[in-house]
Amino acid sequence: MNTRRSGLAPRTFMLLLMAYLLLPLLATGLYAFAENWQNTLLPEAWTFSWFGEMFKDIRFLEALWTSLYLCLITVVLSLAVMLPAVFVITVYFPRWESFMKGIVVLPYAVPGVVAAVGLIRAYSSGPLNISGTAYLLVGAYFVVILPYMYQGIRNSLLSVSAVELLNAAELLGASRRSAFVNVILPNIWPGVIVSALLSFSVLFGEFVLTNMLVGGHIQTIQVYLYRRVGESGHLASAIAISYFVFILLLSALLMRLGTLGKR
Repeated sequence: MNTRRSGLAPRTFMLLLMAYLLLPLLATGLYAFAENWQNTLLPEAWTFSWFGEMFKDIRFLEALWTSLYLCLITVVLSLAVMLPAVFVITVYFPRWESFMKGIVVLPYAVPGVVAAVGLIRAYSSGPLNISGTAYLLVGAYFVVILPYMYQGIRNSLLSVSAVELLNAAELLGASRRSAFVNVILPNIWPGVIVSALLSFSVLFGEFVLTNMLVGGHIQTIQVYLYRRVGESGHLASAIAISYFVFILLLSALLMRLGTLGKR
Protein backbone atom coordinates (compact mmCIF):
# COMPACT_ATOMS: atom_id res chain seq x y z
CA MET A 1 0.00 0.00 0.00
CA ASN A 2 2.81 2.38 0.89
CA THR A 3 4.56 1.49 -2.35
CA ARG A 4 1.47 2.41 -4.35
CA ARG A 5 1.13 5.72 -2.55
CA SER A 6 4.80 6.54 -3.01
CA GLY A 7 4.49 5.84 -6.72
CA LEU A 8 1.28 7.85 -7.09
CA ALA A 9 2.80 11.15 -6.03
CA PRO A 10 5.53 11.27 -8.73
CA ARG A 11 3.00 10.27 -11.41
CA THR A 12 0.59 12.97 -10.32
CA PHE A 13 3.38 15.52 -10.31
CA MET A 14 4.49 14.49 -13.80
CA LEU A 15 0.94 14.68 -15.13
CA LEU A 16 0.48 18.16 -13.68
CA LEU A 17 3.83 19.24 -15.10
CA MET A 18 2.97 17.89 -18.56
CA ALA A 19 -0.41 19.64 -18.45
CA TYR A 20 1.27 22.90 -17.46
CA LEU A 21 3.81 22.62 -20.30
CA LEU A 22 1.36 21.44 -22.98
CA LEU A 23 -1.52 23.79 -22.16
CA PRO A 24 0.00 26.82 -23.97
CA LEU A 25 0.75 24.65 -26.98
CA LEU A 26 -2.81 23.32 -26.99
CA ALA A 27 -4.24 26.84 -26.79
CA THR A 28 -1.98 27.93 -29.65
CA GLY A 29 -3.13 24.96 -31.74
CA LEU A 30 -6.79 25.73 -31.11
CA TYR A 31 -6.26 29.37 -32.05
CA ALA A 32 -4.48 28.33 -35.25
CA PHE A 33 -7.57 26.39 -36.39
CA ALA A 34 -10.13 28.86 -35.06
CA GLU A 35 -12.04 31.05 -37.46
CA ASN A 36 -13.71 33.01 -34.70
CA TRP A 37 -12.94 32.76 -30.97
CA GLN A 38 -14.13 35.60 -28.80
CA ASN A 39 -16.33 34.89 -25.78
CA THR A 40 -16.61 31.08 -25.74
CA LEU A 41 -14.60 28.32 -24.11
CA LEU A 42 -13.88 26.72 -27.50
CA PRO A 43 -13.72 28.32 -30.95
CA GLU A 44 -17.08 29.03 -32.54
CA ALA A 45 -15.92 27.88 -35.99
CA TRP A 46 -12.96 25.97 -37.40
CA THR A 47 -10.90 26.64 -40.51
CA PHE A 48 -7.67 25.69 -42.30
CA SER A 49 -7.44 29.05 -44.04
CA TRP A 50 -4.66 30.33 -41.79
CA PHE A 51 -2.41 27.44 -42.78
CA GLY A 52 -3.35 27.94 -46.43
CA GLU A 53 -2.44 31.61 -46.20
CA MET A 54 0.82 30.73 -44.50
CA PHE A 55 1.95 28.24 -47.16
CA LYS A 56 0.94 30.61 -49.95
CA ASP A 57 3.32 33.21 -48.59
CA ILE A 58 6.66 32.69 -50.34
CA ARG A 59 8.37 34.57 -47.51
CA PHE A 60 7.46 31.77 -45.08
CA LEU A 61 9.00 29.08 -47.27
CA GLU A 62 12.11 31.17 -47.86
CA ALA A 63 12.47 31.89 -44.14
CA LEU A 64 12.02 28.20 -43.28
CA TRP A 65 14.66 27.17 -45.83
CA THR A 66 17.05 29.89 -44.62
CA SER A 67 16.77 28.76 -41.00
CA LEU A 68 17.12 25.12 -42.02
CA TYR A 69 20.30 25.43 -44.05
CA LEU A 70 21.97 27.90 -41.65
CA CYS A 71 21.34 25.59 -38.70
CA LEU A 72 22.45 22.50 -40.64
CA ILE A 73 25.65 24.18 -41.81
CA THR A 74 26.46 25.23 -38.25
CA VAL A 75 25.78 21.79 -36.76
CA VAL A 76 27.83 20.00 -39.43
CA LEU A 77 30.70 22.48 -39.00
CA SER A 78 30.54 22.06 -35.23
CA LEU A 79 30.61 18.27 -35.53
CA ALA A 80 33.57 18.42 -37.91
CA VAL A 81 35.53 20.54 -35.44
CA MET A 82 34.33 19.36 -32.03
CA LEU A 83 34.18 15.59 -32.59
CA PRO A 84 37.93 15.08 -33.26
CA ALA A 85 38.88 17.86 -30.81
CA VAL A 86 36.90 16.40 -27.90
CA PHE A 87 38.15 12.90 -28.75
CA VAL A 88 41.80 13.99 -28.70
CA ILE A 89 41.42 15.95 -25.46
CA THR A 90 39.44 13.24 -23.67
CA VAL A 91 41.70 10.36 -24.72
CA TYR A 92 45.18 11.89 -25.06
CA PHE A 93 45.14 15.15 -23.09
CA PRO A 94 42.73 14.68 -20.13
CA ARG A 95 44.59 17.39 -18.20
CA TRP A 96 43.13 19.98 -20.59
CA GLU A 97 39.53 19.00 -19.85
CA SER A 98 39.07 21.53 -17.05
CA PHE A 99 40.32 24.29 -19.32
CA MET A 100 37.99 23.20 -22.13
CA LYS A 101 35.04 23.11 -19.75
CA GLY A 102 35.72 26.70 -18.80
CA ILE A 103 35.91 27.75 -22.45
CA VAL A 104 32.75 26.04 -23.65
CA VAL A 105 30.54 27.38 -20.83
CA LEU A 106 31.36 30.99 -21.70
CA PRO A 107 28.24 31.29 -23.94
CA TYR A 108 26.15 30.73 -20.79
CA ALA A 109 27.87 33.64 -19.07
CA VAL A 110 27.33 36.18 -21.87
CA PRO A 111 23.72 37.32 -22.54
CA GLY A 112 22.56 37.21 -26.14
CA VAL A 113 22.13 40.98 -26.36
CA VAL A 114 25.64 41.64 -25.07
CA ALA A 115 27.14 39.04 -27.41
CA ALA A 116 25.27 40.49 -30.40
CA VAL A 117 26.42 44.06 -29.68
CA GLY A 118 30.00 42.90 -29.24
CA LEU A 119 29.97 40.92 -32.49
CA ILE A 120 28.47 43.83 -34.42
CA ARG A 121 31.12 46.21 -33.11
CA ALA A 122 33.93 43.75 -33.79
CA TYR A 123 32.92 42.79 -37.34
CA SER A 124 31.32 45.97 -38.70
CA SER A 125 34.56 47.55 -39.88
CA GLY A 126 38.08 46.67 -40.93
CA PRO A 127 39.18 43.72 -43.05
CA LEU A 128 36.58 41.41 -41.46
CA ASN A 129 33.53 43.51 -42.30
CA ILE A 130 30.93 40.72 -42.29
CA SER A 131 28.25 42.47 -40.25
CA GLY A 132 24.75 41.44 -41.33
CA THR A 133 25.95 38.42 -43.32
CA ALA A 134 25.32 34.71 -42.93
CA TYR A 135 29.01 34.18 -42.08
CA LEU A 136 28.66 36.19 -38.89
CA LEU A 137 25.47 34.36 -37.95
CA VAL A 138 27.02 30.92 -38.52
CA GLY A 139 30.02 31.93 -36.41
CA ALA A 140 27.75 33.11 -33.62
CA TYR A 141 25.67 29.94 -33.86
CA PHE A 142 28.86 27.87 -33.62
CA VAL A 143 29.70 29.50 -30.29
CA VAL A 144 26.13 29.13 -28.97
CA ILE A 145 26.08 25.34 -29.35
CA LEU A 146 29.60 24.72 -28.00
CA PRO A 147 28.35 23.59 -24.54
CA TYR A 148 25.85 21.12 -26.01
CA MET A 149 28.31 19.64 -28.48
CA TYR A 150 31.22 19.37 -26.07
CA GLN A 151 29.30 17.89 -23.16
CA GLY A 152 27.30 15.48 -25.31
CA ILE A 153 30.32 14.11 -27.16
CA ARG A 154 32.43 13.95 -23.99
CA ASN A 155 29.74 12.05 -22.06
CA SER A 156 29.39 9.59 -24.95
CA LEU A 157 33.14 8.95 -24.97
CA LEU A 158 33.23 8.40 -21.22
CA SER A 159 30.15 6.16 -21.22
CA VAL A 160 31.70 3.72 -23.73
CA SER A 161 35.15 3.80 -22.05
CA ALA A 162 36.80 5.22 -25.15
CA VAL A 163 40.33 4.89 -23.78
CA GLU A 164 39.95 1.16 -23.09
CA LEU A 165 38.29 0.56 -26.48
CA LEU A 166 41.07 2.44 -28.27
CA ASN A 167 43.81 0.52 -26.46
CA ALA A 168 42.11 -2.79 -27.23
CA ALA A 169 41.77 -1.91 -30.91
CA GLU A 170 45.42 -0.87 -31.14
CA LEU A 171 46.51 -4.09 -29.43
CA LEU A 172 44.65 -6.01 -32.14
CA GLY A 173 46.61 -4.16 -34.83
CA ALA A 174 44.31 -1.30 -35.75
CA SER A 175 45.76 2.12 -36.43
CA ARG A 176 44.53 5.11 -34.45
CA ARG A 177 42.52 6.41 -37.38
CA SER A 178 41.00 3.00 -38.07
CA ALA A 179 40.20 2.49 -34.39
CA PHE A 180 38.45 5.84 -34.19
CA VAL A 181 36.41 5.34 -37.37
CA ASN A 182 35.52 1.66 -36.94
CA VAL A 183 35.36 1.24 -33.15
CA ILE A 184 34.89 4.54 -31.30
CA LEU A 185 32.61 6.40 -33.70
CA PRO A 186 29.95 3.65 -34.07
CA ASN A 187 29.70 3.32 -30.29
CA ILE A 188 29.30 7.06 -29.62
CA TRP A 189 27.16 7.78 -32.70
CA PRO A 190 23.79 7.74 -30.84
CA GLY A 191 25.14 10.29 -28.36
CA VAL A 192 26.51 12.40 -31.21
CA ILE A 193 23.10 12.36 -32.91
CA VAL A 194 21.40 13.48 -29.70
CA SER A 195 23.92 16.32 -29.28
CA ALA A 196 23.42 17.39 -32.89
CA LEU A 197 19.65 17.25 -32.51
CA LEU A 198 19.70 19.30 -29.32
CA SER A 199 22.04 21.84 -30.91
CA PHE A 200 19.84 22.11 -34.00
CA SER A 201 16.73 22.64 -31.87
CA VAL A 202 18.46 25.37 -29.86
CA LEU A 203 19.59 27.17 -33.01
CA PHE A 204 16.24 26.79 -34.75
CA GLY A 205 14.56 28.53 -31.83
CA GLU A 206 17.18 31.27 -31.34
CA PHE A 207 15.70 34.74 -31.88
CA VAL A 208 17.50 37.49 -29.95
CA LEU A 209 20.94 36.86 -31.43
CA THR A 210 19.55 36.25 -34.91
CA ASN A 211 17.35 39.34 -34.96
CA MET A 212 20.11 41.65 -33.75
CA LEU A 213 22.83 40.28 -36.03
CA VAL A 214 21.01 39.78 -39.34
CA GLY A 215 17.37 40.74 -38.71
CA GLY A 216 17.51 43.54 -41.26
CA HIS A 217 19.34 41.52 -43.92
CA ILE A 218 18.37 37.85 -43.58
CA GLN A 219 14.89 36.69 -42.63
CA THR A 220 14.88 33.43 -40.71
CA ILE A 221 11.76 31.68 -39.46
CA GLN A 222 12.11 33.32 -36.05
CA VAL A 223 12.34 36.82 -37.54
CA TYR A 224 9.45 36.05 -39.89
CA LEU A 225 7.28 34.87 -37.01
CA TYR A 226 8.09 37.99 -34.97
CA ARG A 227 7.07 40.24 -37.86
CA ARG A 228 3.81 38.41 -38.51
CA VAL A 229 2.66 38.40 -34.87
CA GLY A 230 1.50 41.99 -35.14
CA GLU A 231 -0.49 41.29 -38.31
CA SER A 232 -2.65 38.35 -37.22
CA GLY A 233 -2.71 36.27 -34.06
CA HIS A 234 -4.33 33.35 -35.91
CA LEU A 235 -1.62 33.38 -38.59
CA ALA A 236 1.14 33.64 -35.99
CA SER A 237 -0.37 30.65 -34.15
CA ALA A 238 -0.43 28.65 -37.40
CA ILE A 239 3.23 29.47 -37.98
CA ALA A 240 4.14 28.47 -34.42
CA ILE A 241 2.30 25.13 -34.69
CA SER A 242 3.92 24.39 -38.07
CA TYR A 243 7.27 25.27 -36.53
CA PHE A 244 6.65 22.82 -33.66
CA VAL A 245 5.51 20.01 -35.99
CA PHE A 246 8.55 20.53 -38.20
CA ILE A 247 10.93 20.25 -35.24
CA LEU A 248 9.04 17.17 -33.99
CA LEU A 249 9.28 15.38 -37.34
CA LEU A 250 12.91 16.33 -37.79
CA SER A 251 13.71 15.05 -34.29
CA ALA A 252 11.99 11.74 -35.01
CA LEU A 253 13.89 11.41 -38.29
CA LEU A 254 17.26 12.10 -36.70
CA MET A 255 16.57 9.70 -33.83
CA ARG A 256 15.63 7.06 -36.37
CA LEU A 257 18.85 7.67 -38.27
CA GLY A 258 20.78 7.40 -35.02
CA THR A 259 19.15 4.04 -34.27
CA LEU A 260 19.94 2.73 -37.76
CA GLY A 261 23.50 3.96 -37.47
CA LYS A 262 23.93 2.12 -34.17
CA ARG A 263 22.64 -1.09 -35.73
